[in-house]
Amino acid sequence: MVVSKMSEITTYEKTKDSGIEWIGSVPSHWRVHTLYQLVTQVKEKNSNLQEKNLLSLSYGKIKRKDIDSPDGLLPASFDGYNIIEDGDIVLRLTDLQNDHTSLRVGLATERGIITSAYTTLRPIDKRNSKYLFYLLHAFDLKKGFYGMGSGVRQGLNYAEVKELRVVLPDQDEQDNIVRFLDDQCLQIDAMIAEAKISIDDYKMMRESVVFEAVTKGLSKNCKTKDSGVDIIGEIPQAWYLRRLRFLCDVSTGNQDTQNAIEDGKYPFYVRSPIVERSNKYTFDCEGILMAGDGAGAGRIFHHAFGKYAVHQRVYCFRNFHNILPRYFYYYMSNRFSKEMDKGSAKSTVPSVRLPMLLNFKVTVPPEEEQVEICEYLDKQISLIDALILEKNELLQELESYKRSLIFETVTGKRKVV
Repeated sequence: MVVSKMSEITTYEKTKDSGIEWIGSVPSHWRVHTLYQLVTQVKEKNSNLQEKNLLSLSYGKIKRKDIDSPDGLLPASFDGYNIIEDGDIVLRLTDLQNDHTSLRVGLATERGIITSAYTTLRPIDKRNSKYLFYLLHAFDLKKGFYGMGSGVRQGLNYAEVKELRVVLPDQDEQDNIVRFLDDQCLQIDAMIAEAKISIDDYKMMRESVVFEAVTKGLSKNCKTKDSGVDIIGEIPQAWYLRRLRFLCDVSTGNQDTQNAIEDGKYPFYVRSPIVERSNKYTFDCEGILMAGDGAGAGRIFHHAFGKYAVHQRVYCFRNFHNILPRYFYYYMSNRFSKEMDKGSAKSTVPSVRLPMLLNFKVTVPPEEEQVEICEYLDKQISLIDALILEKNELLQELESYKRSLIFETVTGKRKVV
């Protein structure tokens, strides 16, 4: 991992127990405070729409939003919003019971307004702002807000959060820690962004490889003809187009999510990549399975064999005629998902209708070419998926390192030199 100072870990010689469970030991000269000693709550209503810079907290970042297209809210709605300033710390302490993945702490870098449903803290000494943000961000990464209070909590308020105990070094040390973390996080974030771009590029490559193979074939020198489908264009002369209804049988499953049993006898295919289990099976054959509605509508997640259960809103393609199931899998995974992405089949809730499936056109090569295409794609997709997996592992490593770096530095486990 090529980031300066990443391998250099220096620790403090003298430490003490902070008395704070999530922090543990800290340098002996660091001070323990209760949060209310360091911050005040911001409650400044946006009366008469005096401020129009609309902000939101998303994935731990406070970002601008367009006040003229605010998801259906009327201008009067912003009267009750909070006015916040550069250096304020915003906490989203709602929906704790259901949402365990969101980042809940953000640092404001400009004046603006934000929903009063969020708790906004203003450091009494503004020099502490960035350090306190990093400290509360570390607490958030440890999922600390979920353990506050008693029982199952839907949300927290300032009266509870202000009692949080934290640690603080002197101002010079805070400044050094902030500079160090700003520098390191900038480098790590750049590497994370680069890894994400690579993953997107590999996914686009995978789509392109499949599209070329199932619409153009593997030979670059064969005679071609117009397919009659604009997005496909020319196809090899020996190929033909068939509506899906003539290539296989199509029907939905007969089970619901409540039929899932943890140790069920058969695989149970639902509307996602997840495979549940069931004690009843729907089909006993080779089948290609497509989500019929929901977020994954039109996507093929599974190529199934033997006995298996199928959700009532999942389509099963089976009993194939003149087309290999594996070739059909590649074709539909690539082409039909593109049709859904275009929006031609979408409504408020994305769904796939049976007539659309039955009339969907499929390019059909001679059987020997289908075999060659499937063998080629199995090999190529395996190589590309291995590259994606490698980048995903790097991504996880970087994100894990960043979390550890922030926690260790703001709690005194790592000394900035």
